[in-house]
Amino acid sequence: MKFNNNDSVHSEKSEMRMIGDNQTDREAAPAETYLLSSVKESHDTETEDTDTERFEWLIEGEEAGIRIDKFVADSMDEEISRSQVQQWIQNGDVRVNGQTVKANYKLQTKDELVVTIPQAEETSIQPEEIPLTVVYEDSDVIVINKPRGMVVHPAAGHASGTLVNALLAHCHDLSGINGVMRPGIVHRIDKDTSGLLMAAKNDLAHISLSKQLKDHSVVRKYVALVHGRVPHDHGTIDAPIGRDPHNRKQFMVTNRNSKHAVTHFAVVERIGSFTLLELKLETGRTHQIRVHMKYIGHPLVGDPVYSKSKRAGIDGQALHAAVLGFVHPRTGEALQFEAALPDDMNRLLERVRLL
Repeated sequence: MKFNNNDSVHSEKSEMRMIGDNQTDREAAPAETYLLSSVKESHDTETEDTDTERFEWLIEGEEAGIRIDKFVADSMDEEISRSQVQQWIQNGDVRVNGQTVKANYKLQTKDELVVTIPQAEETSIQPEEIPLTVVYEDSDVIVINKPRGMVVHPAAGHASGTLVNALLAHCHDLSGINGVMRPGIVHRIDKDTSGLLMAAKNDLAHISLSKQLKDHSVVRKYVALVHGRVPHDHGTIDAPIGRDPHNRKQFMVTNRNSKHAVTHFAVVERIGSFTLLELKLETGRTHQIRVHMKYIGHPLVGDPVYSKSKRAGIDGQALHAAVLGFVHPRTGEALQFEAALPDDMNRLLERVRLL
């Protein structure tokens, strides 16, 4: 696979080694592995399956000189105001090298920044009668086929209309391990990604499902339409993901303050200048598939953040969580569920085939 004359891509002073078949004279070589080596793991402990609201960063050179309140507000997954961060600082919830600081403190290289977010009040979330597509449900677990556009849990700017609001109305009782803002939630998918998501109704289920996520034993397969003709029939992207220092709402492949991330892919169909892929997550980082596909030069169609082409006829990235498998936390039975492509993705594929 040719990216440039040296058959390699350089990022953050490290080399992505491409292991496998370099046959460029055929349309599809059998497999490829994309590996970014010399990984420096991040101290940012927030992942999709974490049980805490604790965030940690080791400040690098490019981040030095930024006011701490601005850095924290820009670095959170959800929309957090600087005034909210300043309140956390005043309360002692934000520390640098173990010490409290003022809101105007400017970060320095090698600072160890820790933010512990206070739990929200229980009255913050109200049950809402929102229609749900329930794929499976028993006294321990519920599996939902989430529509594109639905936020998983409440956050600033999304106080209602979320999956959690709907689950509270449907289930009444959910596991409280993940805090009052995320009851029952053991993993997430992006707002504009559709597909399967599981939630825990009690603490026994939450503990079991969280452990399976951390052990990478949960089966998570996605279907995506990407730009370009992916040359290899299948392959693996092994490249760490961290925040983009120039836009901390976005993520990128980088060695700095990053986390190990692995995505496996297989070509389902090549359609003109597009490719339909099946992707399997080995890890579950924020925006992982979207970032990895952009990194290898095949961003998702319709991705409002990581694709330059915005006109796709679909509200968000063409990404669907199609398969979800796990071991039932009480019975030990292996369960696996599938969700067909939503109508908007099917219509998109029909249009692409006519181009």
